[in-house]
Amino acid sequence: MAHLCGLCLALRGIEGQAARMATNYDGLLISVLLEAQTERTPGARRTAGPCPLRGMRRADVARGQGPNLAAAVSLVLASAKIRDHVADGDGLLARRAAATAARRVAKGWDAAGARGGAGVGFDTAVLVDAVDRQQGIESLAGPGTPLLTVTEPTETATAAAIAHTARLAGRPGNVAPLAEVGRLFGRVAHLLDAVEDQADDEANGAWNPLTATGTPLTEARRLCDDAVLGVRLALAEAEFADDLLVRALLVDELEHAVHRTFVSAGAPSSGDGGHGAEDGGHEDKPSKGRGSRTRCGRGGDPNKRRRRRNDACDCGGFAACTCCNC
Repeated sequence: MAHLCGLCLALRGIEGQAARMATNYDGLLISVLLEAQTERTPGARRTAGPCPLRGMRRADVARGQGPNLAAAVSLVLASAKIRDHVADGDGLLARRAAATAARRVAKGWDAAGARGGAGVGFDTAVLVDAVDRQQGIESLAGPGTPLLTVTEPTETATAAAIAHTARLAGRPGNVAPLAEVGRLFGRVAHLLDAVEDQADDEANGAWNPLTATGTPLTEARRLCDDAVLGVRLALAEAEFADDLLVRALLVDELEHAVHRTFVSAGAPSSGDGGHGAEDGGHEDKPSKGRGSRTRCGRGGDPNKRRRRRNDACDCGGFAACTCCNC
């Protein structure tokens, strides 16, 4: 919760209250990774005032370069998503007045993201370029187009943002492995969104990378499993001051997210990717919401889970959390 609330407050600081709508769970990874590479100092956290989303409780929240970088990236990518919805004429955005207002918001968020990025030495132009290239690639993609051609812009954007945490942390040796972590995380995020949305996209006549390229779910699962393994290996090459939360999110949780998403889509489990009770993992149960999955980092070795509960809880009393007693 500390990083999620820190991101939300950083968004408000950069672009006002409305910008808090750009808060997202993927963005908080940037804040988590930067903090994990640095020694914790008293100034790294502050006590935030009551918030309705925390049941009007105060909380210690992350502050500084991590949340600010996460906010800058989130604003630019949220701006791109708004423009996509306007271009597709989704819902109320099919009306001219609403579309005009949405474009104005997107333009403001682009500028705010650029300002926020400059404040931490990050040029958001790499994100804008990736968004622009994504649109061109999608317009040309068809049956037989390699799926990784479609995911490349997302991979490039996430690699740049996550690698920058190493520069801010003063760990140049982490730049290359964290760029690889970002690239592969971006791939998984893109593919999981495609799998989750495929049925609805087909029903609504919307573009979907799996449908457009004719890629079966088995191949998408193979690519995700390979990427998850790559994230694990790249993290092993990086140096951290405290990597418990990083590994909870980018090793345990990422693996389980892949499994859950493909099971929900009706895809068969990969040969070594199952997590049923028979192999010592989790039984497949209904999700309690993406927030609880991301914060709690359930999964992996039970002893590690106990250490996370006792020593590194970051759920902040979230109501759906089952990993601790806080």
